Amino acid sequence: MSNVVLKVQAASKRFGGVQALSDVGITIEQGQVYGLIGPNGAGKTTFFNVITGLYVPDGGSFELGGVPYKPAAVHLVAKAGIARTFQNIRLFPEMTALENVMVGRHVRTGSGLLGAVFRTPGFKAEEKAIEARARELLEYVGIGKHADFRARTLSYGDQRRLEIARALATDPKLIALDEPAAGMNQTEKVVLRELIDRIRKDGRTILLIEHDVKLVMGLCDRVTVLDYGKQIAEGTPAEVQKNEKVIEAYLGAGHAAH
Repeated sequence: MSNVVLKVQAASKRFGGVQALSDVGITIEQGQVYGLIGPNGAGKTTFFNVITGLYVPDGGSFELGGVPYKPAAVHLVAKAGIARTFQNIRLFPEMTALENVMVGRHVRTGSGLLGAVFRTPGFKAEEKAIEARARELLEYVGIGKHADFRARTLSYGDQRRLEIARALATDPKLIALDEPAAGMNQTEKVVLRELIDRIRKDGRTILLIEHDVKLVMGLCDRVTVLDYGKQIAEGTPAEVQKNEKVIEAYLGAGHAAH
């Protein structure tokens, strides 16, 4: 039985006259932390947005757990089993931390509109279970004591962890983290790394876009490097760091102005 969680082949995306992605593919196995890196404008975010349904690709094949899926819309991809966070935090600021996580959990609920309107016993039981699971996840990411605080009142690092808790609430096959360390200080990055490591050790699979190359190289099992929308390297962190094309992309004269 295959342990491949995500398989993308020949993904492409064009914006007007710009070819943002050209035949990019990755294979992520169960329990891996998989990194996606590259210079600014390399196509990382475009690829990430294509995988998670924010952009509709022009071409390519997409499989999640061996089952083809169409990245046509974010909510459809979430139902298929990919949960994502965003580089710019997208929480419901006036809702509590607990309520934010409960919203994520509703992707997996079954009571439907009638149950909610008439508050049936089944609906009430499901809501109770959702709340209990949400509290568990807040504890898991280390912010359980803030369950009843409004999201906007949390510190930056805690808001990032709340986003991860909300993503976990969907019971995803793959968690896609978009620049989770962006804007964090060194102490917050250490806490984030410990959390991602914990999620991986619990058998979850993670796709990570991150500008902090040191964090990626210390955390990821495999890494893909993009440049100008093309895949220039793929391998273990040690292999990628020695790759001549990668060294040139990050340090070469052609990128001095980017």
